Amino acid sequence: QVQLVESGGGSVQPGGSLRLSCAASESILRFNIMGWYRQAPGKGRELVALISSTGTTNYADSVKGRFTISRDNAKNTVNLQMNTLNAEDTAVYYCNSHAFDGAMYWGKGTLVTVSS
Repeated sequence: QVQLVESGGGSVQPGGSLRLSCAASESILRFNIMGWYRQAPGKGRELVALISSTGTTNYADSVKGRFTISRDNAKNTVNLQMNTLNAEDTAVYYCNSHAFDGAMYWGKGTLVTVSS
């Protein structure tokens, strides 16, 4: 069973930055797409950013220009650099992976709180 472990969450003031990391228990080369989703209090889970095995990225409109997703195949990690954070970014952030064989995996999430 693949394990995805998120880290890097925490509390930050509006305008601040955080860098989330997702570590996979095995090579991420087996994953076609990896990404980050988030779930704010009282809301459904939504896509934040995706990155394909070839490096193609896709972002939610709400984070374009502020967030950057990257993957390090050597370290088996996917990172999310989040800049210019605002209160609407407060959520639990989940790492997700889609394997080439169709299997999908989720991490347990890391909490990001943006508050003054």
